[in-house]
Amino acid sequence: MNNETNRRQFNRVIAIGVAFLILCTPSISLGWGAGGHMMVASIAFGRLNPRAKAQAKTLLAIAINPAAVSAKSKDFVNAAHWPDDLRQFPEFDLFKPLHFIDQPFSLDGTPLPAVPTPDIVTALADNVNILKTSTDKNAQAQALRFIIHFVGDIHQPLHCATRVDSAHPQGDRGGNLVSIKVPVTGGKLKTTNLHSYWDGGIGSFPKTGANFKPPALSKIGPAAARAKVGNPDTDPDLKLNDPFNFQAWAAESLTAAKDTAYPGMTNGAKPNATYRSKALKVARKRVAWGGYRLAALLNAIWP
Repeated sequence: MNNETNRRQFNRVIAIGVAFLILCTPSISLGWGAGGHMMVASIAFGRLNPRAKAQAKTLLAIAINPAAVSAKSKDFVNAAHWPDDLRQFPEFDLFKPLHFIDQPFSLDGTPLPAVPTPDIVTALADNVNILKTSTDKNAQAQALRFIIHFVGDIHQPLHCATRVDSAHPQGDRGGNLVSIKVPVTGGKLKTTNLHSYWDGGIGSFPKTGANFKPPALSKIGPAAARAKVGNPDTDPDLKLNDPFNFQAWAAESLTAAKDTAYPGMTNGAKPNATYRSKALKVARKRVAWGGYRLAALLNAIWP
């Protein structure tokens, strides 16, 4: 497949994404916070084979647009938050629908809406194809940044589910429309939404600073190490020999959302200690698995 064909395919996906974005609510939380994404990338980078590591370093050194933003994330771990760094530029809003897949489920018999496309599954496939076949280094550099980020996103349970009921016949946008109260320092409660609560690793992942400033690299390694505890890369359900099965990863996240993220969480709910303990365990597992699979994916592209 030649470079021009790659560009046409990617532009077609983006054009559909623009149309879909118009239909979406404007408030969409994007993936794990920077901390969670960096944890995924940190786990993956340590598992890359020499060729994959060299290829990644070469592509991430390319100053793709917007150059000022890309210059702040030239290393593999910081590249993980690059797609979210674009939120300050309205011209990049067209990428927002590619961060998730709204797989609907209903608890009260409300008919399920269709799953909009394109989505994170198609976006991963398209960007992998660019990375594997394109001769355009700028396109490859952008594709790599999206892949690093999207592999993290697809392992966030609420990026792969939307709960449908009579009040939300089109779904709750992966918990974005579920307002909850969570504990903060001093025993107080703050109001947030369920999706954001999971983005932050149930309040445990390294926190994003003012103006979306990513956490320091020094905080990422220890957090990534904690995520791997109890989540070994030997788990047969990881299926690391099948690193392109993005739909299966989304299905896992849907199950985690239904079994762990959503139960008991309605507007005004206060996650109790039992919920927080179970949710944190799942959030850390999904980050660890995202890291293992990201490495397996890039190692398969660059053996």
